[in-house]
Order: sequence, then C-alpha cells, then structure tokens
Amino acid sequence: MIGARPLMRASSSAWWAAVCLCGALVPAGAQVNVTQFHNNASRDGLYVDAAFTRSAAAALARDLNFDGTIVGNVYAQPLYLDNGVKGRPTLYVVTESNNVYALDAMDGSVLWEHNVGEPVSADDLNCTKFDPMGITGTPLIDLGLRALFLDAMVTPDGGATKKHFIFSLSVDTGQINAGWPVDVEASASYNGLNFTAETQQQRPALAIVGGILYVGYGSMRDCPTYYGWLVGVPINDPTSVTAWAAGGGGSYGGAIWGVGGVASDGKNPFVTTGNTFDTGGQWSGGEAVIRFQPGPIFSGDPADYWVPTNWQSLDQIDWDLGSSGPLLVDVPGATPSRLIVAMGKDGNAYLLNRDDLGGISAPLASAHLAGGIIQAAATYRTKQGTFVAFRANIQSAYLSAFRITATNPPNIGSGWSAPNNNGGCGPPFVTSTDGASDMVVWVVGTEDPLTQGDQRLHAYDGDTGAVIYAGGGPNELMAGTHSYSTTGIVARGRIYVAGDNKVFAFAVPTPTPTPTPTATPVPTITPTATPTASPTPTVTVTPTITPTATPIPTVTPTITPSATPTPTATVTSTPTATATATATATATPTATATPSSTPTGTPTPTVTPTATATATATPTATATPSSTPTGTPTPTATVTPTPTVTVTPTATPSATPRNTPTPRPRGRPRPRPTP
Repeated sequence: MIGARPLMRASSSAWWAAVCLCGALVPAGAQVNVTQFHNNASRDGLYVDAAFTRSAAAALARDLNFDGTIVGNVYAQPLYLDNGVKGRPTLYVVTESNNVYALDAMDGSVLWEHNVGEPVSADDLNCTKFDPMGITGTPLIDLGLRALFLDAMVTPDGGATKKHFIFSLSVDTGQINAGWPVDVEASASYNGLNFTAETQQQRPALAIVGGILYVGYGSMRDCPTYYGWLVGVPINDPTSVTAWAAGGGGSYGGAIWGVGGVASDGKNPFVTTGNTFDTGGQWSGGEAVIRFQPGPIFSGDPADYWVPTNWQSLDQIDWDLGSSGPLLVDVPGATPSRLIVAMGKDGNAYLLNRDDLGGISAPLASAHLAGGIIQAAATYRTKQGTFVAFRANIQSAYLSAFRITATNPPNIGSGWSAPNNNGGCGPPFVTSTDGASDMVVWVVGTEDPLTQGDQRLHAYDGDTGAVIYAGGGPNELMAGTHSYSTTGIVARGRIYVAGDNKVFAFAVPTPTPTPTPTATPVPTITPTATPTASPTPTVTVTPTITPTATPIPTVTPTITPSATPTPTATVTSTPTATATATATATATPTATATPSSTPTGTPTPTVTPTATATATATPTATATPSSTPTGTPTPTATVTPTPTVTVTPTATPSATPRNTPTPRPRGRPRPRPTP
C-alpha cells in the first residue's frame, strides 16, 4: 500500500506481561498515557492524578485557549500520549467521517490529520442511527509499536460496496503501517459463516491481549442478518486472522456491542453478547459472558462462559446482556475475590466468578438496580469498600453506584444515586490522587432518548455521591455528546471530552509553588583581638587567626565587607570580631574565605596598611565558627580608635596558609529555589 511503513516493535514480548488489571499508581514525573478505553484493560475507568483532589475538582474550569476543532461526529473516547508527535503531549481522536486526528494536548492545534477512506452514508445502509458511518469504536494504541489501531467502515465506490477495514497508523505521522489495513470480510469466517460488512457495526472498544488485536462487531439496530463477531489479528502478522461468531446452524444474533468492548486480565479476552434469534431453544452464544483463549478460541467449557438461566426470555424481550461490556473487579476479602460484573438491559447487575464462570447457571449474586442499563461501568475502592459506578436507566439516565461486599460469597450491597434532573449521564470515570484516596466519580451530561442533557461535566464524592462539581458556568458548556458513548479521559491535571466536531479541555487549578531559597552556607567566626600600637611612619600589621570550624564541603563564599570608622562600625565579613585598638581607623578590607572540608593549620592573612601615624599592632584572634550556616552572614565589628590610621588589608584565610592572594570582589550570593 502506498505510504505504508514497516511495523517494528520497540520492546520485547515481555511487555505484555505488564498489562495490569487495575489502575497502577503513577510516580511523580512518570509518563502518563491513555492508550485504551477506560484507561485499563479491566475497563475500570480509574485515572490516578495527584492534581485531582476533591477541592481541586470542585474548581474545574474549561481551558478557553484550547482549540480542539475537528470534523465529524464522535462516539469514541479520545486517547492520549505524553510522548506523542515530536515528543509533545498528544491527543488522538477519531470521527464518523473517518478522520483521524493528532492534536496538541496543550492548545488543541492539529499536529496531523489522516482520512482513512470515504464513510458510508445512512442512505446506503439497511438501518443505522449513524450518518455517516465511519469510525465508531474506541481505538487502541500499542506503545511498543507506536501504532494506533482502529476499525473503519468505508466505501470505495460511493456506497455500492461497504467494507470494514482494520487499520494500523503511526502515532507519529498518521501514515498507514505496512501490511495494513485488514479487509475483515475477506479474512474472517467461522464454522461456515462468512463476515458480511454491510450488516455489521463496529461499536465496542478494541483490545490487545498477548500480541493479538481483538475487534468485536454487532448489529445495526438488530436488522438481519448479523452475528456477534470477535476477530483476532496478530499485530505482527496481520495476514493471519482468526474469528469466532455467535449463532450459526440457522440462528443468528449475539451481537458484541457494549461500548466498553473487549476486557482483559492480561491473559484472556472477555466479551458479553446480546440477544439471539431462531435458536430453537439451543443456546448458540448469545446473552453470555465469554472468556476466550488466545486466537480467539472458544473452548465450550462451562468454566469459560456464563449464561443466565432465563436467557430465552431475555432473547424474546430484547433485554440484551451485552448492553454493557464485562467489568473485571477484584474484591479483597471476598471468596471468590476475582470477579466479573455484568449488567444488562433488564436492569440487573450480576457477580460472576472470573476463574469459573459456571455455564448456564445462577450467578454468585444479582440485584435489580435500574429500569435498564446500557453503558460502560467503572470501579474503584475506598475505605468503605469496592464500588461500581454505572449509568442507570436507558431513558432519563442518572449516575448510581453499589458496593460489592467482601463476604463468602460476595454480594451486591447498598451504594448511592445522584439524579441530575434529566441532565443526562454518560459512562462514568473516576479520578484519585493516589489510587486509594480522593475518589471522585465523573460523568458527562449527555443526551438520551428523552432529554438533550445539560452537556456539562459533573463530579460526585465516590463514598457518598455528594455533588463536588455541578457543571461550572457558561464557559463550561459543551455540545455534541452522545448518551451511553461519551466519556472523558484524564491526563496531567486535565479532563478531555470529545464531542461532535470539537474536543473540549478542562483543567483543575494549578498551585503556584513558592520557591524556598537555599542559602550559601558560611561559617560564623567570632575572633577576639587585642592590638598594641606604637606609632611609626609605616605600619605593618600581621594578625594571626586560629579558626575552629565545622566547615561545609564544596562551598566558596565571596564576601566584600566595608566598614566606616565610627565608635561602632558595621562590617560585612566572614568573622564577627570585636577589636580594641589605640587608633581610629578607616578600613575597607576585602576577604576571600575558602573553607576546607577538613581545615588544618593556622591561616595567616597578610595585611598591608597605610597610616598617618606610626603604629605596630599584633592582635591575636580566636575564631569559633557556628555549625549552623546562615544565608547571608553580616558580622559586626566594634572598633575603639585613637589616632587616625587608614588601613587597607587583604586577608585570605584558608586551610593551608597562602601568600598574599589576589582578592576578587563578587556580588552577594543569591538564594536558589528548591526544585
């Protein structure tokens, strides 16, 4: 393909072992990336960001300097890389117009843009709510390959032919990588069924598990004939495609369509499926939670799937279990503790043993929570327990949460609800300052069948549901959000939400750090001198100073003291001296002190004064430096003079005596802020 480039992995296969079930703690200064739906393979929706305290969340404001202009309707979640295009923080956004954007995450400008093909008009499809239909499901970024993977519905001939292509693009340039795209219709088949692009919709989020890209497909408003497809493409060999389909043998349906898409524990992909048709009472893959072996390969072992015992009734009423993707949750103290939470259009939540799903059987626990549930849930843990937050109701939706008890077996406990006065509710996501504290649950006030929503962000206390952020003011209003699809992401103190034709950026207040000055430590020396003067025309003064100090290593202070002879003179110098002399002196000494980390010897500075009287003074000084250095020492000298003598001494004390050093006056040391 023209413009394609080779796809090479920058890290070893051990990289896949780092796939984490829960949101990992991010050390200060660590790189932050949002590479998949709801941030983690478990689909927990948890973002760890130290900036998002509860008080900071309450002061969230939209960044009006952020552009974010794009072209096309958006149902997919944006992605984010710290080290994106040319090393810049970068957002990646896709639209139903088949436009793929890399945006500067700071100002929203376009870094690159790529259109992967003409989207398909609704007029050329049997039935759809999207017009046009292009890229719907949330893409995925592989950090090792620096590749963005996505599915797009395209037409090469103005609508007569419809194709689902799976693309791999360079995150740096937007170019299509070598060997891609994959034509799904030409590559995917299962048990005699062939993939037919024009009846399949790609809504669920993509996932990579063990080096295999998994892409799920469902229906266009249940219009026949469609199947629930899971397609696996090895990212290093896109020619080797494996697929599985629900239905067959006369039955069809079993769509994989929940926006959360494919979840993973790092070893296996998990999906949920919807209602099936014409089954003749024989279960054929619908209304289920399924764990696949790599491929995807369905083992058929009851430990690898769960189906509610009333699956046939759910089929008949169109109460899809697949309306919400699987949510993988660990509950410490529960038996079993490794769980899957499934929720369906029947309004029920189900707890399942992730290690032994149980086949067609009763769940570990279930509860009726809402009039219907279509969404992608989020999960988090506080001191009060493990919570699951979800979008309750299909119409007039609102945010709700329940707890999972740490019991044997685990159960669904009480939680909280946060009605938003028909303000709408998209899939929730959660922020925490450290993965354990300041849990805040966020939703976008999206449209639904009965309301346009308020098109604002909302935040609630994760323990109580109390309102933390109520949507802001006029500047925080968004547009173009969509019911159970629109959700936000969090990176570097910001929330990003992608709506139709526009990406919105919000930021919590950034505290202004107060610099803490770091002083240049200088020992404080207090000598005591008693000079004896005999007037002569020429005076030579040789003081002897014996310091006792605890020096600071590698410190070279430069001090330029000056003194005005009065009965009390203030001199800026290293020592603090009290001298009693028989002369009244005007002295401008310049001293350079270089303490050693281990001072030895008795430094003897040389002083050559010029005087109008004959004086010979031999003072003896004892220096006792302080062990606590000060930032800008200003010692005080008191002189009691008699005759008028002008003295210009130059003293250079050091650990090793030196002969008449050349003084170099310097400016006062400046305090340095602590980083």
